[in-house]
Amino acid sequence: MEKVSKVTIIGVGLIGGSIGLALTKKKLCERVCGVDEFSIIHNALERDVITEGYTPAEMEKALAGSDLVFICTPIYSILNYFNQILEFLPDGTLVCDVGSTKSQIVHEAQKYFNTSSAYFLGTHPMAGSEFKGIEASDAYLFENIVWVVTPFQKVPDDKVRMLGTILEQIGAKVLLLSPELHDKIAAAVSHLPQMAAIAMTNLISRLQKDNPHFIRLAAGGFRDMTRIASSPYSIWKDICVTNKKQIAYFIDNYIEELKTLKKHLLEDKLELDFENSNITRLSIPKDTRGFMRPTYDVSVGVQDKPGVIAAISTALANENINIKDIEVLKVREGEGGTFRMSFTSADDRKTAIKIIRDIGYSCYARE
Repeated sequence: MEKVSKVTIIGVGLIGGSIGLALTKKKLCERVCGVDEFSIIHNALERDVITEGYTPAEMEKALAGSDLVFICTPIYSILNYFNQILEFLPDGTLVCDVGSTKSQIVHEAQKYFNTSSAYFLGTHPMAGSEFKGIEASDAYLFENIVWVVTPFQKVPDDKVRMLGTILEQIGAKVLLLSPELHDKIAAAVSHLPQMAAIAMTNLISRLQKDNPHFIRLAAGGFRDMTRIASSPYSIWKDICVTNKKQIAYFIDNYIEELKTLKKHLLEDKLELDFENSNITRLSIPKDTRGFMRPTYDVSVGVQDKPGVIAAISTALANENINIKDIEVLKVREGEGGTFRMSFTSADDRKTAIKIIRDIGYSCYARE
């Protein structure tokens, strides 16, 4: 097991907090130091996300003795931190960012680290949530996700091995890519879906002004496809600015694909489109999480009577199974209905299904 003496996390939000929780839970370092606003540091210490904390004004103390530093802030804050931390970094310290785009970050890092006694590796854990902040942090956020590393300088092999081993020990699968290829792929499989979800949601919003039934009937497929439309702009602003050319390129490609699909629709020739999309969709690895963290859902059929949800949630809690989300799907007053429950992992879902069935309710996995 790879262990280090001290890891410093600058920015203790969703990603930074989850790194801290994962490191402490796995006991991969003696000291996990957080750097953020005082209120956030106080919260992080109470939640055992970090073992010690400082404000940005105390950066020198925070970085002293650090073996590994993660900068977990928005992209432009990452760029600003390079200049702020360089003079305080101990010799041989490895600095990593977790920015969602890589080309501009890596380019800027070259200006600072090529002549430094510290080292830099651009990285991107392809995990996330619609939610933000330390309250959303999760020790298991990185289980089975791809963590991209985009090197640009000669980093000693022992430093690369140290980082790779730690990332694997907190559950990630490490993949080396050039910064440019990373940004191209991210634009296609992460940033474009975000733009598409926003466009679909805003379209329905405009239609809703003329007829109130659009939102009322927007469930099932529409809800699933637009889940990420609730992501805050504060998270996406820097991504869109630093990767706008690639995102625009794939929006153009998507428009052309929709035009082709429209043509085939009018010609009654959609069968091949459906077949090709089905094959591609089924080829996506089921055990690897992508840029947005999926949920592991079940459908539960229940009677319409008091205490049903309480009985199920109590049975799950007794076995330490946490419900991440719950939603009523269908209900008929006086008879019963169906609701959806979401869990953190496939194992939790499997266990939950058995528990729910054992107490007498119909339950099955939603894929």
